[in-house]
Amino acid sequence: MTTTHASQPSQSPPDRQAPSRPSTPLWRNRDYNILWISRSLTEVGFNASTMAFPLLVLAVTRSPGTAGLVQGVNAAAQLLAGLPGGTLVDRWNRKTVMLTCEAARTVALLWLVWTIWTGAVAVWHMAVVAAVLGVCSALFDPAEEASLPYVVPPDQLAVAVSMNHARNSIGHLVGTALSGALFGVKRVLPFAADALTHVVSFFMLLFVRLPKPERQAEGAPPANFRREALEGLKWVWGHRLIRVTAMCAVAVNFLFQVLYLVIIVVAQQSGVPSAQIGVMAAMFGGGGLLGALAAPRLYARCGPRVSVVLTFWAMAVLAPVTLATGNGIVMGLVLAGIAFLAPTANTAVSTYQLLTTPDRLRGRLSGVIGLIAGISTALGPLTGGLLMECVGARWAILLSTLGIAVLAVTVTLSPTLRGFGKLAATPPAEDGTGRSGAAADTHDPH
Repeated sequence: MTTTHASQPSQSPPDRQAPSRPSTPLWRNRDYNILWISRSLTEVGFNASTMAFPLLVLAVTRSPGTAGLVQGVNAAAQLLAGLPGGTLVDRWNRKTVMLTCEAARTVALLWLVWTIWTGAVAVWHMAVVAAVLGVCSALFDPAEEASLPYVVPPDQLAVAVSMNHARNSIGHLVGTALSGALFGVKRVLPFAADALTHVVSFFMLLFVRLPKPERQAEGAPPANFRREALEGLKWVWGHRLIRVTAMCAVAVNFLFQVLYLVIIVVAQQSGVPSAQIGVMAAMFGGGGLLGALAAPRLYARCGPRVSVVLTFWAMAVLAPVTLATGNGIVMGLVLAGIAFLAPTANTAVSTYQLLTTPDRLRGRLSGVIGLIAGISTALGPLTGGLLMECVGARWAILLSTLGIAVLAVTVTLSPTLRGFGKLAATPPAEDGTGRSGAAADTHDPH
């Protein structure tokens, strides 16, 4: 398979490389710190409102099914907008995309706050706001990720990616903790807090310095949205190492979702008190946060390939331990151990993909990866639930462990991943057609 970009180089100008920056410490990087702090605030607000949405629906309708429907609207909107969102990000000014998304989120949340405050809130209000938030996430996330190589130098990209994982974990822990407390005081407070974070983020993003997108080359055919979207899919599928690493990341996230649900159910069936189950969930989040903070050093020490392989084997070894204990703290330690290594694997994969992909395709890369990751995240709990229905929770863990072990062996022996460390260590240079050298080395000939 050949990419559209490689086979028709005359249709688009050479991609720009990210400007060379001195390797100053990341904490002194003005633009990255603005992005990191603003997104950290919105992550707290997002998680606070996400936890409060089903509580609000239940308070208004007393229908668990309706609560699930509203949550489903958000997920569906994000998935449906994922691929076209990445394409639009590659067309438009990425800073403008992020600012527009923050403005739209603010307006939608303030409208919801007003309807709650006046007592007029209805299910359709919540569904509309959930859809707006989902679409904005599908646009904002690829725009921010595609901008990252312009904000930090290549040698610091892995650290920046891992710190972004830490930011997400912090937002989850703080946001979910605040949500219940704020909702208990006043139903409107979690959503008002979320709106406030987007207002602050909007004004912070005004000061981020990002390059404007290049105009299309003179004489090039007019842009075709469908062709551009397909070019993003072809880029991911047509480059073996990007395709394989993407599948590894999706598999890790999918199996996380399966195991998390099944282990929680096993704990409940083993008589673990509800308070300890809550501690288990917190330990899982804490493990992910500590793993994100440790990811730069682990990535530097282990290398990209070992980081991915080690994550699969850790899951395969740790998951069965939960069957040998009825102690919630031990189960929580297992969950924390599983969560600890995932950020290092995700850092290895994301860093390689960003460095290898031409700038003009980075939005579409993020959109494609986000789409398949979102599908796997949604299917994980469903798969775990079906396994438990069919064979019971304990057999579900054993079968999941068997599947993880098979994947671990496959990843360990994969001839494609044997070259992962070498290619990921040095950012590839693009040739005159805009295609990267590393991508050419891993490009499928057929």
